Amino acid sequence: MWGSAAVVVAVALLWANQRRFIYLPDRSVPVVPAGVEVVPYATEDGLAASGWFVAAAGEPKGTVLVFPGNAGNRAHRMPLAEGLSRRGYAVFLVDYRGYGANPGRPSERGLALDARAAVAALEGRADVDPGRIVYFGESLGAGVAVGLAVERKPAALVLRSPFTSLPDVASAHYPLAGFVLWDRFPNLERVQVVQVPVVVVAGSADRIVPFEQSLAVFEAVSGPKRLVVVDGAGHNDAALVAGSRMLDEMVAFLDEVVGS
Repeated sequence: MWGSAAVVVAVALLWANQRRFIYLPDRSVPVVPAGVEVVPYATEDGLAASGWFVAAAGEPKGTVLVFPGNAGNRAHRMPLAEGLSRRGYAVFLVDYRGYGANPGRPSERGLALDARAAVAALEGRADVDPGRIVYFGESLGAGVAVGLAVERKPAALVLRSPFTSLPDVASAHYPLAGFVLWDRFPNLERVQVVQVPVVVVAGSADRIVPFEQSLAVFEAVSGPKRLVVVDGAGHNDAALVAGSRMLDEMVAFLDEVVGS
């Protein structure tokens, strides 16, 4: 009896506080690195946000819009931006609502609004070719990137450590947890209708997003695609976050489909 009651209480607490477990923002104001442009923009629901534009080294092959994972803020993605910049791609680093001093509270719907505003800000720049914008989604950000790609096609899509859906990855750690989630991010369902070139990057030792889920997302892609497996890498290992091999293989594919 008491065991059943404890389960009910635990499920109720998870249901009421679930977004506190999903979204782990660093709300501090990130220090702007030298040479980085701060780009303000507004969302459809009236929130004032900003991102960082990192120019490409030399003539840009394209622009990569980075949708981060569920923790930290844009400052933590600078190694990725610098690596892409050195390889000829401009980068736009953004934070979701509630992250990096942006106002608001994160949710699946809110992140979709943030993504639409970010790509609109990029498309309005004179130094960005709208036909050569790449969406890069990291973990939770893969769900944001895929959702935006369904609405507005990018030149290519990069999914780093994508899960099949948020309930699936939650259930992989906590059985039955997926049944109570409000936010779903159905990547496996959505990626099947995205008709753009796709790169899936995954670590074989990822303990947060099971490798099998990233592989399932890759297999569901019907168009041009490439799988980059970083052997032995965990979810937050440097080799998977911004490693040279990962960047080289990803950029080689982007050069074929975007930068040519």
